[in-house]
Amino acid sequence: MKIEHLQGLISAPFTPFDSNGKLDVSLIPAYYTFLKRNGITGAFINGSTGEGVSITLEEKKAVAQAWADCSNTDADFKVMVFLGGTCLTDCIDLAKHAYEIGLYAVSLTAPFYFKPANAETLAQICIKVGESVPHMPLYYYHIPVLTGVNVPMFDLIQALDGKLPNFAGVKYTHEDFMDYQSCMSYKDGKYDMLWGRDENMLSALVLGAKGAVGSTFNYASPLYYDLIAAFNANDLVTARALQQKSINMIRLLGKYGGISVGKAYMKMVGFDLGEFRLPVKNMSADQFELFKKDVESLNFEDFKSK
Repeated sequence: MKIEHLQGLISAPFTPFDSNGKLDVSLIPAYYTFLKRNGITGAFINGSTGEGVSITLEEKKAVAQAWADCSNTDADFKVMVFLGGTCLTDCIDLAKHAYEIGLYAVSLTAPFYFKPANAETLAQICIKVGESVPHMPLYYYHIPVLTGVNVPMFDLIQALDGKLPNFAGVKYTHEDFMDYQSCMSYKDGKYDMLWGRDENMLSALVLGAKGAVGSTFNYASPLYYDLIAAFNANDLVTARALQQKSINMIRLLGKYGGISVGKAYMKMVGFDLGEFRLPVKNMSADQFELFKKDVESLNFEDFKSK
C-alpha cells in the first residue's frame, strides 16, 4: 500500500448529544459543512475529543456511519475512526465496519488497563488489528498522558516496518520532539506523522510536520492556518505570537474543567453539541457566563471558525 502523507488541519470532532445525553447524529451533516467551510481537510472521529471510550459500540458505528454519509463523496476530506484499545475483538469489529462503510483509515491506541510492556508487544497488537483491514491505512494513536503507555514511537515504527503493509504512521499527541523527529526521519520520511498537540504546533512545523489532528481546530482553524502561513513565510515573530494566542485559548480549558470546555467553545461558534458524559465534569451555567467573558478577552471573534 502506498502511504499517503496527509496535510493541513484534521479536526477531532466532538460527538453530539441531545439535552438528555443521547446520541444525536442529525447534527453531523451541518458539522461537516462547517468544518469544510473553515478549511478542515479531515476528521478523526470517536477519539479523545469525541469521547470514543465513553460511547457504546453501537454508538461508535452510528457516528461513523453519519460521517461516512456526509463525506464519502468528498475526496478532499479524509475520515479516520478511532477504534479504542482495550478489547481487540471490538477494535477489529469497528475496523471492519469502517472499511465496509468506506471511511479512509482507522486508528488504534495501546490497551490502557492491561498495558503492553514494550514496543514488540504493542506492534503485535497493531498487526492483529491491521491485518483485519489489509486495504485500509492504520495509524497508531500515541497519547501517553491518557493511556499511560509511553513506548517510544521510533521503537514501534521499527518493530512494525515491513510487517504490516497498511501501517501508515502515527497520530503523535506527546511532547517528545527527539522521538518525533526520529520518526519523521525514518527511512527518508516513510511514515505519516500527524501532529496532535495544538499548543506546540509551531515546534512541530520546524521539524517538518505537514498534517495535524486537533480539537481546537473545530472552532479556531483560522488561527492555525495563519500560524502555518507565517511560518512558511519565515515570519517567526508573527508565528510565535499566533502560537501564544493558541496557548492562551487552550489555558481556558484547564481553568474551566478540561476537555469538556471544547463543547463550550463550540457554543461560541453556533453549535450546541450537548455535554460530556461522566466521568468528565461539565461547567455550570454560572461558569459558562464567566467563560464567555474570558473568551471575549482573547479577541476570539478575530480568529474563530465561522
